[in-house]
Amino acid sequence: MASESTGVFIFSRWRLIPNFPRVRALIYHASRLVAKLLFAPFVKLRVLRPELARRDGAWILAANHISHFDPPLIGIAAGRKIDWMGMRELFHHPLIAAWLRAIDSFPVDRAHLDRPAVRAALAHLRAGHALGMFPEGGIRDGLASVLEGAPARPGAAGLSLMTGAPIIPCVIIGSDRCYALRRLWRPGWRIPVWVGFGAPLAPESGRDRAGARAALESGLADAFRGLATEMRLHFELTDDDMPQSATRRRRQVEQRDTAGSP
Repeated sequence: MASESTGVFIFSRWRLIPNFPRVRALIYHASRLVAKLLFAPFVKLRVLRPELARRDGAWILAANHISHFDPPLIGIAAGRKIDWMGMRELFHHPLIAAWLRAIDSFPVDRAHLDRPAVRAALAHLRAGHALGMFPEGGIRDGLASVLEGAPARPGAAGLSLMTGAPIIPCVIIGSDRCYALRRLWRPGWRIPVWVGFGAPLAPESGRDRAGARAALESGLADAFRGLATEMRLHFELTDDDMPQSATRRRRQVEQRDTAGSP
């Protein structure tokens, strides 16, 4: 991660990005506004406890991952600037990489222990930032999802233990329908997407490191499932609203088209 000192520049093949925290915050919020305007005609976003994502200081946002649309939609739902850990494949294109780094995102290798990414995450948290990550390590639905009890990777708990930053669980539901946006959208109707934030989880004091980590991982797993259940009741969601694969969403639309359903 680049230094916070003024006068330093991040070099890319396309341009030099001034490394001033206020400039990067401005770029982030401008990007968030653009995303909000782009999604507004097509997506109806409903948020449970948005105030939890506006808290000050360092914290870790740990979210389930059901589509490529999750980061911008969660970013819209959260009032706080989120520094995202992004898969390194997103940083292959120089222009996209320059923009991602300009909003304080940084790459992580999902296939191996990425020590530079861990150091970057620690630096962001120690600087008082909010760090966003997907503990599932990729897009998951059904039995492979943490919402159904599948295990998450231990990164969030480890970072929390090393920095003392609490973890705020986040559940997003409905963004997988955006894969069929071209077929689903019609004037006057928007795809419903729900985002919920749960109570902060902090490392337990008075326990050895292994025990504290295990307790935090177990607490996060319970929080994901509990928050999903709460959202299902609060927003009156159905089985069809719950996460599905992109292939299944497109197949559902094709079946409705064939049946002549609206």
